[in-house]
Amino acid sequence: MTKVLISDKLSPRAAEIFKDRGVDVDIKVGMTPEELIACIGDYDGLAIRSATKVTAEVLAAADNLKVVGRAGIGVDNVDIPEATARGVVVMNTPFGNSITTAEHAIAMMFALARQIPAADRSTQDGKWEKSRFMGVELTGKTLGVIGCGNIGSIAAERAVGLRMRVIAFDPYLSTERAADLGVEKVELDDLFARADFITLHTPLTDGTRGIIDAAAFAKMKDGVRIVNCARGGLIDEADLKDALDSGKVAGAALDVFEVEPAKDNPLFGHEKLVATPHLGASTTEAQENVALQVAEQLSDYLVDGAVTNALNMPSITAEEAPRLQPYMALAGQLGRLMGQITESSIKCVRIDYEGQATELNTRPLNAVILQSLLSPVLDVSVNMVNAPVVAKERDIDVSDSKHNREGAYLTLIRLTVETEHRARTIEGTLFADRQPRIVNIMGMDVEAQLGEHMLFLANEDKPGFIGALGTLLGEAGVNIANFNLGREREGGGAISLIDVDQAISDDLLTKVRALPHVVQAQAMTF
Repeated sequence: MTKVLISDKLSPRAAEIFKDRGVDVDIKVGMTPEELIACIGDYDGLAIRSATKVTAEVLAAADNLKVVGRAGIGVDNVDIPEATARGVVVMNTPFGNSITTAEHAIAMMFALARQIPAADRSTQDGKWEKSRFMGVELTGKTLGVIGCGNIGSIAAERAVGLRMRVIAFDPYLSTERAADLGVEKVELDDLFARADFITLHTPLTDGTRGIIDAAAFAKMKDGVRIVNCARGGLIDEADLKDALDSGKVAGAALDVFEVEPAKDNPLFGHEKLVATPHLGASTTEAQENVALQVAEQLSDYLVDGAVTNALNMPSITAEEAPRLQPYMALAGQLGRLMGQITESSIKCVRIDYEGQATELNTRPLNAVILQSLLSPVLDVSVNMVNAPVVAKERDIDVSDSKHNREGAYLTLIRLTVETEHRARTIEGTLFADRQPRIVNIMGMDVEAQLGEHMLFLANEDKPGFIGALGTLLGEAGVNIANFNLGREREGGGAISLIDVDQAISDDLLTKVRALPHVVQAQAMTF
C-alpha cells in the first residue's frame, strides 16, 4: 500500500485527505535526522514544513520515495539537485500563504512608517513620548518591489490601494502584467535610486543572495526603509547594520534572517529595527491552506500521477493525466527505440508533435522521451525528473515544436536525433486513441507494435535476405511473433522490426550481424 510520512506539524485534516484517497499515512513529528534516515525507506511520499531537512543523506536512504511535498513556498530545507538526480519529485504550495505573507509585509511597512513597536514599548513603560515618534505617511511615497511574483504582486496591489507609487524589478515581469497591476517595471539600480520603501519578495538563489548589500545601499535615497518578509540572506545583515547606524537607512523591518531561529543577531536591539520571528505565513488561514494543498498534491501524484507545483519536473494536472497516459507510453517507446539503435554520442534531439498531440501538455512527454532515449546510452541513472538536467549537462541541444496540420495520422510524435555521424528520425502514433504504434523509421513506413524482445535490422534490400535471417533464427530456436518491414525502394535500404518470444543472445546477435547485406543489427528490450 502507498504510504506517506508527515514529519512536521500539519493540520489534522491533511492526514484525513490522505486516508480518504486510500493512502496510508504516519505522523512522526520532531524526529532527529538519524531517526528520519532510519525510517524514510518505508515511504512513497514525505510531507514537510520547514523543520524537516531533506538532505542528501536522507534521500540516499529513501529507496521508495517518489515525492516530497513542502507545505509552504520555501524549499531551502530540501536538497533539490539530489532529489532530482534520484528521481524524487519536489513540490511546494506557492499560493496557500501568498496573501498572508503579502499582508505581513504591508503591516511591517506600516510599523516602520509609524514606529509602532518602539512607540508601544515606550507607552507601556509610562513614558508618553509623543514628540519622539514622528512618522511618515505611505500615501504618495514610492515603493520598490523586488520580485513581483505571487506574493510580490499582491503586496504591490495593496500598496497601489494605499495610493503609493509602485515600481517593480523582476526579470520575469512582463510589461502587460505590470500594467495590469498598476506598477512600473524598472531595472534594479533605478529602483534603488527612486524608492522610499523597498520590499523583497524573491527566492534565495545564488543570483539573489546579498542582493541588498553595501553597494546597493550606496545607490539608495537617504532615509530609505527596507522590508524583508521573503528569505534571510537576501540582505547582508552586517551591511544593513552599518547603514542603520549611519542613518542611510531610516528603518528596517525583518521577518527573516540569515540564520534561523535567530536568537542572537547583531541587529537585535537596534532602535531602528522591527523584527518578527518568521511570521509571514503564520495565520490560521494560511496554515490550513498549505497543509490541505500539500496533502492534495501528494495524493494526486501518488494515486493519479498528477504533478502540481513541482519544482523539478513539468506539472501534469489530474485532468491531463488520463489523457496523457497513452502518449507517455508512446513517448517512452520512441525514446527507448531510438536510444537502443543509436551508436554514437548524441548532439541534438528534436521532438515534433502533429495533429491531436499539439493540444496536449507536451513538457512531460519531452521528459519521458529524454529519459527513455538517454537511459540506454549513458552510464548514469536517468529518470523523468532528471532527464532534462542530464541532457543539458552533456550539451545535448533539445527542442520541440507543434504543427497543427493534417497528415496521414490524426496524431503523431516525431523524434529526430542527430549524432556525430548521422541524423535519424522515427515516428509514432496511437491506434484507437490508446495503442502505441511505430509508423516510420528513418523515412521508411512500417506499422509495428513493440513487444518485450525485439530485433532491429537495417540492411540492403536484396533477395534471399529474409529467408536467411529466418533460417538463422529458427536454427537458434527463436520464434518470431511479428515481422515488420519497411524499405526506401526496391534494392535500396530496408529496415526490420522483429518481435521475438525470447531475448536474443550475444552469440546469435553476432551471427545476425555477419549475414550478408546487414548494415546494423541490435537486440532491444521494452
